[in-house]
Amino acid sequence: MAYVIIDSCIDCKDAACVSCCPVDCIYEGPRTYYIHPDECINCGICVSVCPPEAIYEDAEVPAKQKHFIAINREFFEPQVTGLGSPGGASSIGAAPRDHPLVENTPAAATR
Repeated sequence: MAYVIIDSCIDCKDAACVSCCPVDCIYEGPRTYYIHPDECINCGICVSVCPPEAIYEDAEVPAKQKHFIAINREFFEPQVTGLGSPGGASSIGAAPRDHPLVENTPAAATR
């Protein structure tokens, strides 16, 4: 089980979750953050500090947001960023692109 960031983070990117993550598994894209499913230790600290309430345990993701489980996983795969499992977000900086479904999400003001 891992935590997942859903659409309420898109164009918000508060970053409180990044600074509190004890294993540095929250990675930055241009419009949102992504939790690496293999690096997350399921501590839940990120949930308690997320102002837009955009982080859920994968088993608790709301039905209309379930596709974000795949989005968070696919972000690290070759067809999106190719990051793989770098073992820490701070060592690589922001990724040059988001998952295609995030890239194609209308701006927050128009949602």
